[in-house]
Amino acid sequence: MSDRPVRRPDTVPRPAAPRLDEVDERILWTLAADARMPNNRLAAAVGVAPSTCLTRVRALEDAGLIRGYRADVDVAKLGFAIEAMVSVRVHAAARHELRDFAKRLLRVPVVQDVSFLAGDKDFLVHIACTSTEQLRDFVADELSGDPAVATTQTNIVFERLVADRSHQGRSFDELRRWRA
Repeated sequence: MSDRPVRRPDTVPRPAAPRLDEVDERILWTLAADARMPNNRLAAAVGVAPSTCLTRVRALEDAGLIRGYRADVDVAKLGFAIEAMVSVRVHAAARHELRDFAKRLLRVPVVQDVSFLAGDKDFLVHIACTSTEQLRDFVADELSGDPAVATTQTNIVFERLVADRSHQGRSFDELRRWRA
């Protein structure tokens, strides 16, 4: 019998986070506030040459620190008047199916995103629907109708507020030091 710890496949160590300097952090902070900022304005904002800025942004993308650029679409203006957060608990016997369950949910058109949680619920599913009937059908058919699902709790979103990085502080370092 070996004294070496057994490594389960789902606990493979993650690569170490790349070391960032102040310029990299300023680039990330500025893009978090305005991802559409042109490179020349971004370079001026962080105090480097445009060519240097572009090289650094590409390096941040390659390192996976910048995962993408997205539009924040107002789904209500597209007819999806009902947004909800649905918490889901999966049966203990289906624990081995958690990743597949989440991937399946992400293929459902009304699903905006899925968060895998610690605590008494396994997932928080953000959905946008055109009506309460569509919401009911999602919860009844996609969730409660799934034999893996033990419980659900649906919370209607009255209003979604998003943090504005440009008014939260000046850097990620400032966020790291933040205390209530």
